[in-house]
Amino acid sequence: MKAVILAAGYGTRLRRDLLSDTSGRFEALIGSPKPLLPVGHCPLISHWIQALQSIACVDEVFVITNDLYYKNFEEWAQQFPAVKVLNDGTRCNEERLGAVACLQMAIRKFKIEDDILIIGGDTLFKEDFSLSGFMDQFFDLQTKCDESNLVLSYECKDEETSKYGILEVDKDMRVCCMKEKPSPAETNSRRACPCCYLFSKTTIPLLETFLEEKKNAPIETRDAPGNFLSWLILRKPVYIHQISGRFDVGNLASYIECDAYFKDKLKGDRDYLK
Repeated sequence: MKAVILAAGYGTRLRRDLLSDTSGRFEALIGSPKPLLPVGHCPLISHWIQALQSIACVDEVFVITNDLYYKNFEEWAQQFPAVKVLNDGTRCNEERLGAVACLQMAIRKFKIEDDILIIGGDTLFKEDFSLSGFMDQFFDLQTKCDESNLVLSYECKDEETSKYGILEVDKDMRVCCMKEKPSPAETNSRRACPCCYLFSKTTIPLLETFLEEKKNAPIETRDAPGNFLSWLILRKPVYIHQISGRFDVGNLASYIECDAYFKDKLKGDRDYLK
């Protein structure tokens, strides 16, 4: 199995917050990509690498970033010889390729034909999440149907449904549909879906199909990986792995919350995520 960490975003909201902050506490973070922000005892993305190195079935890890932050990631990756960093060639948010196109670029560059774990580079989960447990459920599904895919899901609050893609599932926890930012009245589900997916190798060719279908569409309709997931649900079996919650580092407030959680609650626990 391969792992791809999506880290080509520009963190525009966070940068705006950092530049407008007058406390002086976060000046050192200006110019850093979100996955390299210090969270607890190490950069956010390093929590994932440490966990992935403990999973025997993951034999290669690829990080895709942009040209603006490529040198930052290359310098960081020197401590992880097994990690390969890919540059998408863009220099600003207006040039961005979108997460799905970046994923497809990594698949082509590294000739990935295996099952694949896809991770959003600005996302972490609470301590109940187990990467090995996530993998075990995926492999169990694969023994029954090798086209099965598995995604994470957590219960969001009523007022948060309009912020996320919301999954509706059947009695077997198979996803029936994904509603994009619905109002609470538009769905009975509260199952939000963060960017952490296990895709079967049979799903990989569909990324190119999706991008070809959407090539003339606005980037907003093909950018986020959830757009591909919504499209995939109609074509391949997708199931959920339930977790209690996540940290999505999108702005300064969410970064402060995430960092405080790791410092105060996990206290540098190096078994986190495993």
